[in-house]
Amino acid sequence: MESKGDEIISINVIIADRPYPLKVERKEEENIRIAAKKLNEKIKEFQLKYDAKDKQDYLAMSALMYTVDAVKNDVDNKEEMIKLEDRITRLHKSLA
Repeated sequence: MESKGDEIISINVIIADRPYPLKVERKEEENIRIAAKKLNEKIKEFQLKYDAKDKQDYLAMSALMYTVDAVKNDVDNKEEMIKLEDRITRLHKSLA
């Protein structure tokens, strides 16, 4: 049985002045709207800085920036996990 948060709803988000109808879980709606808002803000930022021929260029630059950030965070998180695992291993050995 589906809980209320798992309910699929239809929403529309606007990205780069284009509407995108989506079917999403109700519990994800807010995150999707926030992400679309942040993406539109990044697109506007690029529009102010650069002279591109169409919004597709700004959208591509924005997507690249967010992807670079995500990759960097993944690498940082992996490095932190390795450090934490090493500390746990050393602690475990010292207790044995």
